[in-house]
Amino acid sequence: MADSLEKVKHQVWQIVNSIPKGKVATYGQVARLAGMPQQSRLVGRILSKLPEGTKLPWHRVINSQGKISNPNQEIQKERLAKDGITLLNGKVSLKNYGWITD
Repeated sequence: MADSLEKVKHQVWQIVNSIPKGKVATYGQVARLAGMPQQSRLVGRILSKLPEGTKLPWHRVINSQGKISNPNQEIQKERLAKDGITLLNGKVSLKNYGWITD
């Protein structure tokens, strides 16, 4: 069981790492790409346990409404702004910034 969780964790990390600058993905989208639809909360949990100082672009993952769910909202907003992603009324436009994977 722990071995399969490690495998899932690394899959999630690889997917998040491949989100291009200037684009965002949803937790559900990352879960689907990792082959585990309906597991968006697991993706959130995996990302919440990243090591301090990670280079993984975790800030590019948002919820399905385009909102930031992360407790580090200000850090995430700053990093998204550096990527050229703007929020309007607290939301990222998935139409404009959503990562198209198919």
